[in-house]
Amino acid sequence: MINTGEEAEKTRSLRSRQDYEELLLELLRPLIPHFARCGARLELGASAAVYEKEAQWAEAFLRPLWGLVPLWAGGSRTGVFEEIYQKGLAAGTDPEGPQYWGDVHDVDQRFVEMAALSWGLLITPQVVWDPLGEQEKKNLAAWLDGINHYALPPCNWMFFAILVNVALKERGMHYHPEKLQEYLDYIESCYQGDGWYLDGQNGEKDYYVSFAFHYYSLIYVRFMEKEDPDRCLEYKNRARQFAEEFVYWFADQGEALAYGRSLTYRMAQASFFSMCVACGLEVLPFAVMKGIIGRHLRFWMRLPVFDSGGLLTIGYGYPNLLMSEQYNAPGSPYWALKVFALLALPEDDPFWRLEEALMPALAPRRLISRGKMLVQRINGQVYAYVAGRTIPHQHVHTEAKYSKFMYSSRFAFSVPRSMYSIEEAAPDNMLAVVKDGLVFVKGITETLSVSDQEIQMEWSPCPGVKVKTRLTLLDNGHRREHVISCDAPCLVYDCGAAIPDQGQIEERLREDRVEMLWGDQKEEGYQTAVISGEGKAVVIHASPNTNLLWPKTRIPSAVYELKAGVSRIETEFLVRLYG
Repeated sequence: MINTGEEAEKTRSLRSRQDYEELLLELLRPLIPHFARCGARLELGASAAVYEKEAQWAEAFLRPLWGLVPLWAGGSRTGVFEEIYQKGLAAGTDPEGPQYWGDVHDVDQRFVEMAALSWGLLITPQVVWDPLGEQEKKNLAAWLDGINHYALPPCNWMFFAILVNVALKERGMHYHPEKLQEYLDYIESCYQGDGWYLDGQNGEKDYYVSFAFHYYSLIYVRFMEKEDPDRCLEYKNRARQFAEEFVYWFADQGEALAYGRSLTYRMAQASFFSMCVACGLEVLPFAVMKGIIGRHLRFWMRLPVFDSGGLLTIGYGYPNLLMSEQYNAPGSPYWALKVFALLALPEDDPFWRLEEALMPALAPRRLISRGKMLVQRINGQVYAYVAGRTIPHQHVHTEAKYSKFMYSSRFAFSVPRSMYSIEEAAPDNMLAVVKDGLVFVKGITETLSVSDQEIQMEWSPCPGVKVKTRLTLLDNGHRREHVISCDAPCLVYDCGAAIPDQGQIEERLREDRVEMLWGDQKEEGYQTAVISGEGKAVVIHASPNTNLLWPKTRIPSAVYELKAGVSRIETEFLVRLYG
């Protein structure tokens, strides 16, 4: 059993390189029986993703390399995984063999997995390249080269092709310098300033900025600094700029802001800092980064994120397919191992002798203008207020992942089961409009403005309803003011954050206020909804498994019965946390 209990994980030592190695191997050992059974076509579960089985097998086999490669680079050997990968890489890329991962095509998931393999070819060729025979090397290089001959989606995926070409170049194999330049030019077009990238024309500014754009750019720096010094210097400067704001996404005790897609990658949330450490780039004091990474890992290891066999599951705070993406297969969660990049440092590196430092002194409020986000810190926890999406895109549950009023490190957001009832909609931190028997919430923000004090936006949840919203920060929460124009009577719920419906919980419900206290001895904290005007305090018992962090939740809310015409409502959401 990996999880040794919440109290034990709170005190887990993560100071030495051996401590980190032992934790990584705890996560990897449960894979060994599956390697023995499946070989290169690693199958870890029965659920499906949008891509074909061959790509799922390759993904499950290659993603553990995000942890193993730095482990090997830092000087460690396991005696088991080296042989598994030497045999598996040869088998998976042999077009005549029974375990071949298949030929690639346009927009192929296998392109994603080539990044981890390229990382291995670059930093640990003695493990994943040198032991191969000449034909095996040709097969592997040819399989990787496929990325240069098919279409890539215009987003962070361009970095996969960059890493492949740099890896092929470093290993003396045929690569495409003109393509490499084309991919680098595209990445440049995504840069927005202040260290932030936009993940493609219709993309967002989320964790892909940290665990994709910056993570891969630092791998590029490590191997191309002499040949491409100006670009590499710029990449390092951008990482420094980004760190100044990204640090605001992390709570004092290790949690990170639950925001955006791909959250099933869990501890990869801190992988940017780990790669900075691995590259010797002090974007924050090394002791501070060590503290962020260590506390973050301890937070995740306290949660039930493993199945009974010790495999990482799809989900966030617990196994949960409802919140997953179309591109999440059983092997996908092992992207989390990106957080172990720091293991590339050898045992004698001074970093391992550092004590973890606390979070640096951070302002109680920070405007992240490039991310259209206003961040507030209350008792060491993160509360991020956002204007929402301005462009539609195709990912799952985008309204829940990008369009709520507030996201937090303490209160993970919820995703809907359906729009047929308020309980199944689970619209935490949203204004939900019930009309014609359906529940509608904010999707696209039509106009917006963000300052260091407030966010204003105009949006429409459904035909016949238009809303102007102003979010204003208070010392211990925020106020929402809505001007709602509707063509027919409707019911409106202004909802706070979802509270765990576990342990001891107490509701104090009055006409104009709902207070919710939870946790043993009422030490955990409380959230209050204060209503102005004609509203009424209610508690929504959300459908199970809608929240990312807690399987059962309640949502403090204010409900308003609106007539046709223009209505003005105001609700305050206050929070205080203890312990």
